[in-house]
Amino acid sequence: MLKALGYAAQSASSPLGPFNFERRDPGPNDVQIEILYCGVCHSDLHQARGEWSEWNPTTYPCVPGHEIVGRVAKVGTHVRKFKEGDLAGVGCMVDSCRTCPNCKEGLEQYCDNGFTGTYNGQDKVSGGTTYGGYSSTIVVNENFVLKVSPKLDLAGVAPLLCAGITTYSPLRHWKTGKGKKVGIVGLGGLGHMGVKLAHAMGAHVVLFTTSPGKTEDGKRLGANDVVISKNTDEMAKHTGSFDFILNTVAAPHNLDPFINLLKRDGTMCNVGAPSSPHPSPHIIGLIFKRRSLAGSLIGGIKETQEMLDFCAEHNITSDIEIIPIQKIDAAYDRMLKSDVKYRFVIDMASLKKAA
Repeated sequence: MLKALGYAAQSASSPLGPFNFERRDPGPNDVQIEILYCGVCHSDLHQARGEWSEWNPTTYPCVPGHEIVGRVAKVGTHVRKFKEGDLAGVGCMVDSCRTCPNCKEGLEQYCDNGFTGTYNGQDKVSGGTTYGGYSSTIVVNENFVLKVSPKLDLAGVAPLLCAGITTYSPLRHWKTGKGKKVGIVGLGGLGHMGVKLAHAMGAHVVLFTTSPGKTEDGKRLGANDVVISKNTDEMAKHTGSFDFILNTVAAPHNLDPFINLLKRDGTMCNVGAPSSPHPSPHIIGLIFKRRSLAGSLIGGIKETQEMLDFCAEHNITSDIEIIPIQKIDAAYDRMLKSDVKYRFVIDMASLKKAA
């Protein structure tokens, strides 16, 4: 077994702190990665603080982190996709059943038998609970490891493994691009990636935000226009004009004002996961224009690799603030106040001080 050091929550109310544990030794098909950076996702906070108890209860101790980038330290004898020294990444999944129709189509995120989460999942190989990227090293089957380009800033790549693919997948699925008018609701960790990616795909991008102070930043990131969603006059100017709207806001809010902005046959896709439900939309707004309200969950391994390659080609990374692991609880508190532009990333070298 491999000795590993991580940062873990021991309960829903305790701060995260040093945690010594063991990883399995790399098997014939495994890749061991020395973790260099790990992004901080809002899901980490929810899971560590036990806020998803109704549908995804937390098993403690919990080592969060599913935006992982690092360097390959060791490969199994059957591994062909990676070699020692390669840059590599791990996202939200480390396994799936691989036999159901969804897995066979490369849509492991919709595995009929449930994918194995990078943390707080049931480890199919060694049993027990999976531990995530707030740690020194990780061992993952090569089929769930991703190639990372050396062209990009490695710390800025880390959030692409969740925030990047969560926004890329629906933008690709609904074929946004040149000639399409695309709205992005919210400018946070997900929203800022949505703006960058939709712009790079060639779409006409409109950012919706409740904060007038984010107008300049939205345009810097690639928005053609910024609309203050609380301003009914500004919203009315765009009625019935959008092909697609990507809603990244996790807080419960009224969906009807955005549904009314869709063209006939337009779609609004929600990727933010609120802890309590949105108010139910008026179905009449969908019926009269044959509009659709949808949802999307990360992406499969093939599509995630496609996203990473797309970002390397277009020089896209996340806008980040690097922190030491010792400041993770303060970062969580700042996330709740939207006090980050736009993703925290942990420099895992700081773990050495916790040893």
